[in-house]
Amino acid sequence: MERVVGVGGWFVRASDPEALRAWYRDVLGMELDEYGSWTTEHGPTVFAVFEADSDYLGPRTQQSMMNLRVRDLDAMLAQLRAAGADVDDEVQDMDGVGRFGWVTDPEGTRIELWQPA
Repeated sequence: MERVVGVGGWFVRASDPEALRAWYRDVLGMELDEYGSWTTEHGPTVFAVFEADSDYLGPRTQQSMMNLRVRDLDAMLAQLRAAGADVDDEVQDMDGVGRFGWVTDPEGTRIELWQPA
């Protein structure tokens, strides 16, 4: 049986694609090539399904949420705040899993940041 072996991409709509690409590059430090290809460190990827009425993903109009691994959550959140990003005040710790924080990109998409344990 064939099976999926990893996440191949995440695609979003934007009213200003160039500006949003620049935000992900300049604020989150995602090095994207001209096609949006991004090489990351190895590690597990989570595919989680939530109830339709869950608020975890952000506004109900947002059908998905990207989770990005970070080395130092506190440093990343401080960097995001310094850049004027919309950063959630809440940080969650999950024993054996890691720490989580959230930021909303300029187009209103909620993104989860994860510092693995």
